[in-house]
Amino acid sequence: MATFKPNVPVVQQDPVVSVDVSAASPLPVGKHTFILTVVDDSGNESDKVSIDIIVQDTDRPTAVLDLVDKSGNIITTPIVAPGASFILSAARSQDATGKIKEYRFTMDPA
Repeated sequence: MATFKPNVPVVQQDPVVSVDVSAASPLPVGKHTFILTVVDDSGNESDKVSIDIIVQDTDRPTAVLDLVDKSGNIITTPIVAPGASFILSAARSQDATGKIKEYRFTMDPA
């Protein structure tokens, strides 16, 4: 369980983190970007990767920009309800010559 603050990494050894929010402190409606950097046992940092999570209001329109293929099929649709917690996983991260010892999850303030 983690409470995210903009530009403050949540550093842990577990590749899965629960993003905990509450009715008193929800993520605002709209797009929220989460960034992951992993560090291997030699201290090498990966390139950053990110995922956009959409908090969608059920009472009024929320602008959502999806990634689609040539056929118009949505590739990714990360949507969560206001006040809902969700889980981010870095479990597929890997290091070819060592093992990952740290996962740095950061919420982008955009």
